[in-house]
Amino acid sequence: MDLLVNVDVDDLERAIRFYVSALGLRIGRRFGADAVEMLGASAPIYLLVKASGTAASTKTSQPRNYRRHWTPVHLDFVVEDIEDAVQRALSAGATLERPVLVHKWGRIALMADPFGHGFCLIEFLGRGYDEIAD
Repeated sequence: MDLLVNVDVDDLERAIRFYVSALGLRIGRRFGADAVEMLGASAPIYLLVKASGTAASTKTSQPRNYRRHWTPVHLDFVVEDIEDAVQRALSAGATLERPVLVHKWGRIALMADPFGHGFCLIEFLGRGYDEIAD
């Protein structure tokens, strides 16, 4: 099974600039004016244009908005140097939502992209998650 990641945005060119500048992704393929494939992560990320205010689903009355919002699903990007990665993301327009936290398994920065989507930058330490695995 393959995993594809889709991220709704209201401005495709702005989103491309952010994900290239902040995370070092690159354009794979374009799909007309409303979608682009971004490569460079372990799974392709598709940026999809969806207008603000449109229905996200027929099962919810909640419209799309691109202010900071919460969802239980988010993206984690594993990086080699968290300070460098945070500065790069901030320079590209991300928001750091709290100082970098240190855990037994590694360091984590909780962030948001310019479209309100939460994401984390993670720098593993030692054996990474194996440090806390049973």
